[in-house]
Amino acid sequence: MTIQRMDNVGIVVDDLDAAVAFFTALGMELEGRTPIEGSWAGKVVGLDDMRSEIAMMRIPDAPGRLELVTYHSPAAVTPEPKVAPANTLGLHRVMFAVDDIEDTLARLRPHGAELVGEVTRFEDSFLLCYLRGPSGIIVALAEELS
Repeated sequence: MTIQRMDNVGIVVDDLDAAVAFFTALGMELEGRTPIEGSWAGKVVGLDDMRSEIAMMRIPDAPGRLELVTYHSPAAVTPEPKVAPANTLGLHRVMFAVDDIEDTLARLRPHGAELVGEVTRFEDSFLLCYLRGPSGIIVALAEELS
């Protein structure tokens, strides 16, 4: 058996508009936005009376999509602690390769982005950082050094 592809990574957010704006500022494009509800959807995710809305973001001219989801019913659950450290089991992060880390950070800060640590150089290969975006999403950025 072989995996054919990875279609997307899904992330639950509390404010779908803010998350779409954040990832648009990062450089992604909104592919589509739609409500998801009904018994079939609830059976897939294991929630009764599920109503949600998704926004599918894509990277222009490259593979990779991000599915942002907000739940209207039942309400999303806030983890404890609310802002989990990077070593929390099961915690997700999404990494993007960017041309210019400082420029990317400047575009994302007006959308609430905050560095988790600091921009750090890995040997002569990369500048790397983790930042928090909407709903506490951890986004990693990597700038390849030439």
